[in-house]
Amino acid sequence: MSMKRPKPLKAFKKIVKNRRPAISEVVKEPTAGGVVWRRTDRGVIEILLIQDAKERWTIPKGHIEEGETAKQTAEREINEETGLKQMEMQGFLGKINFRYRRQQSLVLMTTDIFLVKAKGDTDDITPEEWMKGIRWFPATDALDKIEYEDIGKLILIGLQKIRKNKL
Repeated sequence: MSMKRPKPLKAFKKIVKNRRPAISEVVKEPTAGGVVWRRTDRGVIEILLIQDAKERWTIPKGHIEEGETAKQTAEREINEETGLKQMEMQGFLGKINFRYRRQQSLVLMTTDIFLVKAKGDTDDITPEEWMKGIRWFPATDALDKIEYEDIGKLILIGLQKIRKNKL
């Protein structure tokens, strides 16, 4: 009994066929967003999360447009993605960097994250059409729901600031 070995050329063609095209460009995408919070009548701190098109819970954020600062972008994106009209920017929490591949581009995304207190009618929230959900979560539940470890760390930093500064 002889076992057939794959022909080297055939094996090579299969590898080449399944290989993704080479990256031809690097794209930088600056974004900004916020850890949006409120305190309930009982004193419980809640965090507002949105559920993206892939059903992952995250914070409101988006691309910085020409002429905008990161802080202005965070305010605009929070308003657009949640419907919140009144908010108080309470400081910078940190920056998240990550990368992903989009066809033949390597996208380097940086996100500036701010601590943002929701004001006014905080129950008047409306998700954008592309979202799967939007909801206030008690802080500990929000930490369990968040899909991105780096954002979870910034939520913890935000909670420390809220408690330390008695916000």
